[in-house]
Amino acid sequence: MTSPANSAETPKLPALVRPVFNEITAITRAFCTQHLDAEYARLCGKLAAKLARKRPSPLLRGDRRIWAAGIVYSIGRVNFLADPSQQPHLRTDELASLLGVKQTTMANKGRLIMDTLRIGLMDPEYCRRDLLDRNPLVWLLEVDGLLVDAHWLPEAVQVQAWQRGLIPYVPAQAGGGGPAAPSASTAGHDQRRRA
Repeated sequence: MTSPANSAETPKLPALVRPVFNEITAITRAFCTQHLDAEYARLCGKLAAKLARKRPSPLLRGDRRIWAAGIVYSIGRVNFLADPSQQPHLRTDELASLLGVKQTTMANKGRLIMDTLRIGLMDPEYCRRDLLDRNPLVWLLEVDGLLVDAHWLPEAVQVQAWQRGLIPYVPAQAGGGGPAAPSASTAGHDQRRRA
């Protein structure tokens, strides 16, 4: 089952921003492949695409390597990359060193990105799948004025919520082994969503 919101693999971007986006994502993809994992690379690409679509795109100004570092830092912060209990794990100073930028510069760019796009810790749109199950905000839906955990809803309602992009996958079809379908975009959703 695939969501219409998640059908395009290559993002549609303004022609002016495409070369900059490609350069930044080449850096993030290479870094994530070597030091993190494919899921981090995917999330960094998703965040870079969102920044590229912003009008005017902030990516058009500044050093590409610093933008790439800020993007990796932002995704890492959302997913607690600096926490030793997480896998993969990198301390912030190690992250900056491996990316070849100053730690304060990287952190400032990352904070700017997170503030500009209103991204918070464990933001469902940029959260790794292994953290989604532990993120209670992802699964809370408002049904007839009451907050309900989507795990407890009938499968038909879960499917409908997933199709609307309210939950990242259908828990009834996952069988405890992880997501049954790709994550739909949950951008703009707050804690109280309607199913």
